[in-house]
Amino acid sequence: MIGGRELTIETGAWATLAAGAVTVRYGETVLLVTAQSSERPSTLDFLPLTVEFEERHYAVGKIPGSFLRREGRPGERAILSARITDRQVRPLFPKGFRQETQVIVTVLSADQINAPDVLAPLGASAALSISDIPWNGPCASLRVGYQDGRYLVNPTTEELERSQLDLVVAGSRDAVLMVEAGAREVDEELLVGAIEFAHREMQPLIDLQETMRHEIGQTKYPFTPPAAAPEFAELLEAARSAGLRSALLTPGKKERGLALRALREQLIAERVGDPAAEPERAALIAVALDRAEKAELRRLVLEEDLRADGRDSKTVRPISIAMHPLPRPHGSALFTRGETQVLGVATLGAGRDEILIDDLGTETGDKFLLHYNMPPYSTGEVKRLGGQSRREIGHGNLAKRAIRAVLPDYDSFPYVLRLVGDVLQSNGSTSMATVCAGCLALMDAGVPIRAPVAGVAMGLVMEGESYRILTDILGLEDALGDMDFKVCGTAQGVTALQMDIKIAGITPEIMRQALAQARAGRMHILDKMAAAMPQVRPQLPPTAPRILTTRINPEKIGQLIGPGGKNIRELEAMGAQIDISSDGTVRIYSTDAAAAEAVLARIRDSGREAQLGEEFDGTVVKITNFGAFINLYPGTDGMLHISQMAEHRLSAVEEVMRVGDKVRVKIVGIDDRGKIDLTRPELEGKVPARRAAR
Repeated sequence: MIGGRELTIETGAWATLAAGAVTVRYGETVLLVTAQSSERPSTLDFLPLTVEFEERHYAVGKIPGSFLRREGRPGERAILSARITDRQVRPLFPKGFRQETQVIVTVLSADQINAPDVLAPLGASAALSISDIPWNGPCASLRVGYQDGRYLVNPTTEELERSQLDLVVAGSRDAVLMVEAGAREVDEELLVGAIEFAHREMQPLIDLQETMRHEIGQTKYPFTPPAAAPEFAELLEAARSAGLRSALLTPGKKERGLALRALREQLIAERVGDPAAEPERAALIAVALDRAEKAELRRLVLEEDLRADGRDSKTVRPISIAMHPLPRPHGSALFTRGETQVLGVATLGAGRDEILIDDLGTETGDKFLLHYNMPPYSTGEVKRLGGQSRREIGHGNLAKRAIRAVLPDYDSFPYVLRLVGDVLQSNGSTSMATVCAGCLALMDAGVPIRAPVAGVAMGLVMEGESYRILTDILGLEDALGDMDFKVCGTAQGVTALQMDIKIAGITPEIMRQALAQARAGRMHILDKMAAAMPQVRPQLPPTAPRILTTRINPEKIGQLIGPGGKNIRELEAMGAQIDISSDGTVRIYSTDAAAAEAVLARIRDSGREAQLGEEFDGTVVKITNFGAFINLYPGTDGMLHISQMAEHRLSAVEEVMRVGDKVRVKIVGIDDRGKIDLTRPELEGKVPARRAAR
């Protein structure tokens, strides 16, 4: 029992030809998770692991909404679920393992109460544990909520909506492996407590997998780590003698890279006469030199508290901020921290601009969008431009969770908000710079956020019992360090968190220190942001749409829309966008105040009830042989009988009016069916009334 509900892992009945396959059932949510590796090692110099998260719409009794009515490429939620699984299992593969490996998670049933995303890493661990694939598991994952002063294990969808915390934790028997969270400005100690709570609660899941592995697990196939250059110690000393320290401490990312490359080429040339003739030998030495660079950088951090750009472990890189660098967008900010630079741009839109969601969840739309882009020029590279990578989607989601916690609710500020973070330069912590730039762009656009949000990425260098936590890590420190711990929040508390590690795990004490150091760094960044943008702009920019709101009788919505949307199209042609809610709330968006007021007047007219005695300047819309139909206001016509058009008898209506003419009329009768009789006010008492006014 987990969180008061039964969780079951089964194997042996489904997908039996896969190296490892399990089904995970929690409530009525069912996942099939398989693990498979190739027979031969890859030639790539990294672990070729892919994790796929496949959503089947039949899992919730739906037919896909695409044109072909079949599932297409994974949606954002599926990609984020795949990333959570990948980040949990990847650190536990043996160093040097190069067999192409694939984990596929298929959601077969989703009860929309128990989320499948947190079950996927558990299923992946179980499938890998019982397979013949070398892997140092098992591990487990849990979601933790916090409500009314207590932690919740795997809260239901309904419970999560009321929770102050949405935390996913993955861990092994002895340590935490991965953390991801969104929160409502919670304090750091509450977070550490939640992580410790999750680690305790997941132990039965690890016990279950251990039992499965011992009773039915396959023998792991042999794996021998690739050979290393035998003279690593000698190469390290040679590199140090040749100026490795000086190269590592070269200011500037590009200059540092050139210095390290020159040193590497020099040392390889000294040991290999012709690298082209001895490529394997040259490759081994290159790998050994990479290890030497890593070892020296880590030594500098641990022994001298000295980093590649000359900072100590707690110093944040220099920050500069340019507010409103772009004249036309609604809000913009350029945030530069060291050699990382992000342009944040905010756009305010109408309700129809929300993104539509067609996945297995209950949500159908989202009124807050955050898109993170990292083009190849930001790292000085040339790559093919295509769709967003999983990394870009993951980084954007982290920034989105960080900022969402401080947004105004839609009822008080009824705009769809889109933030774009364009990475212009990258040398570490681009997602955190996106949080800062995006927050400043919203403030520049006049969005009344509750408090500014900043983010900082923390690193770790650990050798045995000795370790040092690093504030605001460089790209090099991310690659050569042991942890990437991103923390976002306000001055009040944490709003988002993400941790990935490359070692077997870290202790709660290290996390506690990292969070405290991150808070100090975050407060420093918030001070810099406050100096550049002390408060939200009091007025919306002139290019942003203004909103006028009114309410009509919900029974009149169809009348306002008109047949096939005819009335709405006519209103929007006046220069506005119109959104109608099912409760009768109507919002008018326009940058033209006069147009918005004109549309508002028309809408109020369309929702009004005609009253006896009211007078209108109506428009002739139809002529018959017995009279004319006059449009009084949108959706409401009255009939002016031919006898009420002139003091003398007319043989045809066309003698006094044509379609399109403006006519002053007065309501003199309304029958039980709502039909309206009109007269011309100036003729009252001069021509006989057709029926008594009621």
